[in-house]
Amino acid sequence: MKTYFRIVVLTSMWLPLMGCTSENNKSGNAPANVAVQADTLQADTLTVELDDESKKEILTEQLKKKEEESSMAKKETNTSPGKEPDVITVQHCLIGFQGSVPGKPITRTKEEAKELAERLFKLLKDGDKFEEIINQFTDDSPPGIYKMTNNGVRQVPGAYARAGMVPAFGDTGFPLQVGEYGLAEHDSKKSPYGWHIVKRIE
Repeated sequence: MKTYFRIVVLTSMWLPLMGCTSENNKSGNAPANVAVQADTLQADTLTVELDDESKKEILTEQLKKKEEESSMAKKETNTSPGKEPDVITVQHCLIGFQGSVPGKPITRTKEEAKELAERLFKLLKDGDKFEEIINQFTDDSPPGIYKMTNNGVRQVPGAYARAGMVPAFGDTGFPLQVGEYGLAEHDSKKSPYGWHIVKRIE
């Protein structure tokens, strides 16, 4: 039983592969009967008549390879799994302690700030509303929303460069999926103002 495939490929690529040159056709040695319809825009349409299963497998493998290459190209164009996004928008609640935030008369100790931040973070995971927590507890200005561009990315209007923020802010925000929360622990170099509870909103 003869099997037919109708495929769209570049003629210059496929004719040598199938041995379908004009000389082979004239001599009658061509392995398949090939009808070529020229497409003047981009490609040629080949209708290939196959007489055995091995030729079918060859064509199937070639088409599969092309599909895989196309899929890989799309992945490189789009954001790949594990790759941080170029731009994000986050909302945060800053829990500072005495002397950690310039101009803020905070009286809680560092230990109290740590305990409060961890307790609020747990409440958020249990379903509490972030806006209410921010309005009541943040030592930044509500609503605490910031847009950030990642390192090596061209600046976006209205966005802050990641390198211009405290390191823990971006380190916590960029790995998050939209809707997820993260907690940036206080660190004298990476998070000097205290604990940041961060939610990615875009």
